[in-house]
Amino acid sequence: MLHSSRTGEWPRWLLLAGLIALLDHVVKLSVASSMLLGTRVEIAPFFNLVHVRNPGAAFSFLAGAGGWQRYFFIALAFAASAWLIWMLRRNLPRLEAAAYALILAGTLGNVADRVARGQVVDYLDFYWRAWHWPAFNLADVAISLGAICLLGATRMQRQYARSGIESG
Repeated sequence: MLHSSRTGEWPRWLLLAGLIALLDHVVKLSVASSMLLGTRVEIAPFFNLVHVRNPGAAFSFLAGAGGWQRYFFIALAFAASAWLIWMLRRNLPRLEAAAYALILAGTLGNVADRVARGQVVDYLDFYWRAWHWPAFNLADVAISLGAICLLGATRMQRQYARSGIESG
């Protein structure tokens, strides 16, 4: 019931990850080609479309590290992608497979930027009054949603284990 029913479904999860990564790439190209770096366009009283670059990771972690972090994050992304693909090839509950596909999509979206530009294009800026959440992109959204799905899948598996019900 909760399992993806066939181990042969993993190519569909890879396709989903690839399509999300492609959409992220297209949006980043559009932002980078149509907005000057540092440009901000107000869309709503709480949301701007911006063009900023981040050489670091989430919340600009290691952004000022001097350049070596580019190669570190690229290597980490390739290793994570290989592991995520390996995980997707297993017979997993659908929510867990979706989680890995979303995380893979975000990883691929951001590593493509790092390889091409040495940094990641961020364009979503949510704020309240003077407080701005750090700018992010669709790849970051995919990673975050994947993490939430993974937490949900883990919680469901624990509940099934406690109740003695087989989750697959």
